[in-house]
Amino acid sequence: MLYIKCSDSNRASVPLVHRHGPCAPSTANGRPSLAERLRRDRARANYIVTKASGRRAATAQLDAGSGGTSIPTFLGDSVDSLEYVVTLGIGTPAVQQTVLIDTGSDLSWVQCKPCDAGECYTQKDPLFDPSSSSSYASIPCDSDACRKLAADSYGHGCTSISGASLCEYGIEYGNRATTTGVYSTETLTLKPGVVVTNFGFGCGDHQHGPYDKFDGLLGLGGAPESLVSQTSNQFGGAFSYCLPPANGSAGFLTLGAPSSNAGFSFTPMRRLSEVPTFYVVTLTGISVGGKLLAIPPSVFSGGMVIDSGTVITGLPTTAYAALRSAFRSAMSEYRLLPPSGGVLDTCYDFTGHSNVTVPRVALTFSGSTTIDLAVTSGVLVDGCLAFAGAGADNTFGIIGNVNQRTFEVLYDSGQGTVGFRAGAC
Repeated sequence: MLYIKCSDSNRASVPLVHRHGPCAPSTANGRPSLAERLRRDRARANYIVTKASGRRAATAQLDAGSGGTSIPTFLGDSVDSLEYVVTLGIGTPAVQQTVLIDTGSDLSWVQCKPCDAGECYTQKDPLFDPSSSSSYASIPCDSDACRKLAADSYGHGCTSISGASLCEYGIEYGNRATTTGVYSTETLTLKPGVVVTNFGFGCGDHQHGPYDKFDGLLGLGGAPESLVSQTSNQFGGAFSYCLPPANGSAGFLTLGAPSSNAGFSFTPMRRLSEVPTFYVVTLTGISVGGKLLAIPPSVFSGGMVIDSGTVITGLPTTAYAALRSAFRSAMSEYRLLPPSGGVLDTCYDFTGHSNVTVPRVALTFSGSTTIDLAVTSGVLVDGCLAFAGAGADNTFGIIGNVNQRTFEVLYDSGQGTVGFRAGAC
């Protein structure tokens, strides 16, 4: 059974930062190029759209074998990506680990000792050592918890350690990165006074692929293995975050719904019964410079997965063409550059311009909820429009994390809504 000790019975928050922002926990050297980061992002986006559409993912399969808290969230320059990280404590005594937050996956994991040379990537912090924690417990292979893990497609059979048959997890992400290890329980310290005991997570001893310097991942999806689901008895299955721009500011990740909805605009949330991980909203229109673009609403009928781990927003072809045309027209005084990284095709050279005027871009969702994206951090990434064409009309798209910057985004599965509060960080 999972327990939570919490000093605040309403909400619990932790700081959150961008992985490449100055508030991130350390300074990184040799970070991947923008083109490489965008290539990884496109692979992730393609995987999510394929999975959400109910089609077989185009990646190799792994071999079988209301209460609350808030923590700071940062754009994680320290660990080489355009994604966001929080720093948590794991084990007893608690050991700090910096992990990605990801609404597009469920099972949380960290790299663990022992990890043979070449089997773990180089991370910022020391590897977590389960033998040094008094609260660590591995999950037996022949257990209900392991059978449930397999049923939810995170199981990877059994592994034998010191003569014991233990439950093994396995995950392959859209960019072909993989992690496997022992499915375990541990004490998770979100912040002093806010402790989750018997938290199910992966103790990873084999990681391969394009990982950076983070220590693991915190799954915020909707399946039973996620932090949100495991703490739903305390926090009601609601959580929110504010993703800061890469300017040194910190955001937050909060478990639990606010006591007041003041300042929020809400749109209905749709869940996919076959893929409970994802949170889906319906986009109905896009405006540039206050003018609504002539996009038939049917173009957006497939829905948009809102995702913290994808950088660039992927729109149906017709919608993106209309947005690109209007944005380029409004930015005609600036020199248009060649496409960046094979993904972004509306990039500008601002050399010689001390002030840059970027048109206001607004997204309208079902329920007549309209949000004005932050200018410029919510519209541009490295001088490029943070949108791309993502395939045919009437199919799934993705709302990426650039467009979400500075909003408190509230996911409330109990109410069946997603809320947006502007200027939250």
